[in-house]
Amino acid sequence: MPLIFQVSPDDITTCKADAIVNAANNSLLGGGGVDGAIHRAAGPRLLDECRQLGGCETGDAKITKGYDLPARYVIHTVGPVWRGGKHGEPELLARCYRRCCEIAYEHEIFSIAFPAISTGAYGFPLEAAARIAIQTVNTHLHGSSSLMHVTFCCFGSESYETYKKVVADVIPLPR
Repeated sequence: MPLIFQVSPDDITTCKADAIVNAANNSLLGGGGVDGAIHRAAGPRLLDECRQLGGCETGDAKITKGYDLPARYVIHTVGPVWRGGKHGEPELLARCYRRCCEIAYEHEIFSIAFPAISTGAYGFPLEAAARIAIQTVNTHLHGSSSLMHVTFCCFGSESYETYKKVVADVIPLPR
């Protein structure tokens, strides 16, 4: 079966994937942006399960059930706060995407939807973050992976257009 790699302007909370990725904070107890939207859409049982996880380190990821979401699972990852790029932010962001892919493999997840991790309140430059995300996931897919369908759900037209451009650069389509 061929790998499907796409960029979507759709709301990640309505995405029909086996797992969606939450751009979480270290507590995993909800917040603003994608994190708050996922917690609201999943319902209170997600927060109850997240309380059991003991938080999450930046660059790592943890999995929960999806509860009231269309997705079976939520993979929560904590991206880095942008501090100028000289404090390991690119590697920490790449580690977020690698860990999500590893967890997907461990749980035999075939489809996953990612948000633009760290590009909102955490201030990571959009194009640099998109390039890291797409290159990291693409590299992982050529190794040990169960993933067959990867979607980048982009909030807003700037994010959507940037991700489409970077996907075309990194993964050229056959002509």
